[in-house]
Amino acid sequence: MAIPEEIINEIKYKNDIEQVISPYVTLKRRGKNLVGLCPFHGEKTPSFTVYPENGSFYCFGCGVGGDVFTFTKLIENLDYIEAIKLLAEKSGIAIPENGYDDSYSKLKERIYEINRETARFYHEYLMSPDGKWALDYLVDRGLSVSTIKHFGLGAAPNSWDSLINHLKSKGFSVDDMVSANVVGKTSRGTYYDRFKRRIMFPVINIRGKVIAFSGRKMPDDTSDTGKYVNTSDTPVYKKSENLFGMNFAKNHCDERIILVEGNMDVVSLHQAGFQNAVAALGTSFTTEQANMIFRYTKEIVLALDADAAGQKAVKRAGEILKNTGIEVRVIVIPDGKDPDEYIKKNGKDRFDALLNGAVSEIEYKLLTAVKDVDVESDDGKVQYLNKAVEIIANEKDIITRDLYLSRLSDKYGVSKNALKTRVDEIMKKNERTVKKKEISEIIRPKFDSSDINPERFKYPTAAAAEELVITILLQHPDFFLQVKEDLPPEKFITVFNKRIYTEIYNCLYGDNDINLSYFGELLDTKEFSFLVSLANNEKVRKSPLIVLKDSISVILAENDRKNMSDVSSLSNEDWAANIQKMIENKQKGKQ
Repeated sequence: MAIPEEIINEIKYKNDIEQVISPYVTLKRRGKNLVGLCPFHGEKTPSFTVYPENGSFYCFGCGVGGDVFTFTKLIENLDYIEAIKLLAEKSGIAIPENGYDDSYSKLKERIYEINRETARFYHEYLMSPDGKWALDYLVDRGLSVSTIKHFGLGAAPNSWDSLINHLKSKGFSVDDMVSANVVGKTSRGTYYDRFKRRIMFPVINIRGKVIAFSGRKMPDDTSDTGKYVNTSDTPVYKKSENLFGMNFAKNHCDERIILVEGNMDVVSLHQAGFQNAVAALGTSFTTEQANMIFRYTKEIVLALDADAAGQKAVKRAGEILKNTGIEVRVIVIPDGKDPDEYIKKNGKDRFDALLNGAVSEIEYKLLTAVKDVDVESDDGKVQYLNKAVEIIANEKDIITRDLYLSRLSDKYGVSKNALKTRVDEIMKKNERTVKKKEISEIIRPKFDSSDINPERFKYPTAAAAEELVITILLQHPDFFLQVKEDLPPEKFITVFNKRIYTEIYNCLYGDNDINLSYFGELLDTKEFSFLVSLANNEKVRKSPLIVLKDSISVILAENDRKNMSDVSSLSNEDWAANIQKMIENKQKGKQ
């Protein structure tokens, strides 16, 4: 590994996985393991399992797994080396500077420094006489100077190279500026400031570091560029995993978080005292953002724009949030206003009243379903009621369904029994669909290893046997003598499994201990999660030696079959040698 293995082991020893995970997940003992609700996806039934025996975790719901470093990496949104360094720092362990290749970490640090200096440059320009055009705009929008400073708002000059020249003067290279995505590069090889004559919103992560920028176009800008230009994904930023304003909202969201559509809405709400407001960043609301919110609060209020796009966003967010256990409520803002406009016109008290009167997601759907439908006519009434029963049929709680069926019956003079019959029909249809999906998932397991090992489609038998060998060696490294001679790495057929097995083989061949953390830096998150699922597979614990021998025989036989499939391209001598190898392998299998 890049960091010496003895240091990795010491850090891991001093950071017990149960103690690291407990502040984020309420764990309950189940036999020798611990279970809880997964912090990386919403769930109501615990499927997140911690294995103290080998210092790993695995979620059977979303397929995420790893060791104490992986957990820290995911929960703190770090890379693997940063997670190791954070845990080392917490446990007072020094990592020698020459002990690992930290070029990627150093690049990230330079990007953080560039972002910090860029944010300072934009803010100072905004507060200077040259930036008066931008400051006047923000003040006209109702923002105070203290709010502008609190959020570190800035402005990009009307220039293609002001930022480049400034950052050069601070000693930063143009290549690193491009990596930070504050500078762009043309096809001709020239460089330019990515943000020009825009109001700048620095995006700050929950650890207080500037990770990106969002630039808002001025109202008088008639160019065909978008209203917002946002930093693309960089080594320190993924827009699908961050929320604007979360660095402040995380300290004010015990009761709820308010999700709004734009950065200006967030700033206005915070200024008005609603410091629990956040916004997505140039993307539709994502599962990763939902999971971040899930860690901090139990209720989310959707205060998205009232136009068609806003309604679509509410629907999408509701779909993502419905299985998280977070209570979802929706604000219906009158006159199609966004939160910023509404507060300016009506004041914070009226918005607070809207907030307290937020309706449930089902009620919001029923309210918007009636829009553009003439319920005074019989045709319109039938059209709306058909939409309404579809909405109610998707509600799992029987009492909630009964309540809204009663309301529909009373309001539109339709028999409640008729409405309930229609709801039952829709629910049965939905159940059949769900059942088909469940059967499909039984046939094709939740964590489909073909995602990371595409050759599994071509060689399913070999891949399954290879996975069993890997599992048994992870659980019983002393069985290595059974495979040392008969199953060298080149006998593995699928490339991914061969890569894993080669590492295990070389490690055990050198009389070293197998440690899951050894693979943390070698594999990506999905690959490592799959390896952890193999390491904790209970199915082979009853008779591992028998399973191991059978698996070796299967792999050797599959090797022979694969080799024979290419027989037409072999010379007579090679063909004869191939036949001899098959005979020898079969004789070994009988021993």
